[in-house]
Amino acid sequence: MKHFSGKVAVITGAGSGLGREFALVASGLGMKLVLADVQADALERTTDELLAKDCEVLSMVCDVSKGAHVQELADAAIARFHGIHLVFNNAGVGSGGLIWESTEADWEWVLGVNLWGVIHGVRVFTHAMLECARRDPDFEGHIVNTASMAGLLNAPAMGVYNVSKHAVVSLSETLYHDLELVGAPIGASVLCPYFVPTGIHQSHRNRPEELKPDARPTASQMAAQALTSKAVESGKVSASDVARITFDAIREGRFYIYSHPQALGGVRERMEAIVEGKNPPDPYAATPHVTEMLKAKL
Repeated sequence: MKHFSGKVAVITGAGSGLGREFALVASGLGMKLVLADVQADALERTTDELLAKDCEVLSMVCDVSKGAHVQELADAAIARFHGIHLVFNNAGVGSGGLIWESTEADWEWVLGVNLWGVIHGVRVFTHAMLECARRDPDFEGHIVNTASMAGLLNAPAMGVYNVSKHAVVSLSETLYHDLELVGAPIGASVLCPYFVPTGIHQSHRNRPEELKPDARPTASQMAAQALTSKAVESGKVSASDVARITFDAIREGRFYIYSHPQALGGVRERMEAIVEGKNPPDPYAATPHVTEMLKAKL
């Protein structure tokens, strides 16, 4: 996708973090915006900021784990702007702790947002974009699914999150191949950020009441929360940096998008272990103090 001015971008998780930065970049490129978030006050702040820049904006409170909500978002986008060109399936939440200590509610919440949110986005918006392409012979579109380096590595005490993001990588690669198979004028990318200050470590603030934990967090869950909070808050690559990198990748038609390419050494070691039939390597081998900290807190 090379041309952005006058085109329509749909962004989930747009109230803060990466979603807000995607919206700011898209606005600067002259795009019309459809913004969604489950947190109404954050969504309103982002919307007001963009309206003050004279951007055309439609915003909706949307729980991406619910297919009906995503369909309503797409229907509203078509009704208002008569097309959809760029989609960021970006909404995400975080969770940690020893994998056997994760409750059914933990799995439902994280997979509901991180995986089912992307599933619904791909299912609903790809259909809508293909219909737009049938009407417009010059149509060009792109879909960006936000995964994580946790979709390529498997750090300990992050099991539910790891599973959700690995699934997003797989879904995105399949989407890429399927779009190529039918010759659709729609590109696809998967974004795999590492530790970026986005506020995802505070995502429990939006956890639905019916999926909130009944018991106090375990030692491993508290350790994972502390580790993630420290890593995210101390991240040197900003959400604004990642948004710029992402739009560069869209222009260039690149599928894999990384915020921290230096982390790919761990991915290479993991792939080599798979090919050679070795046991999984320690993803924290380069930072053994992290493993020691986790062990100490357990």
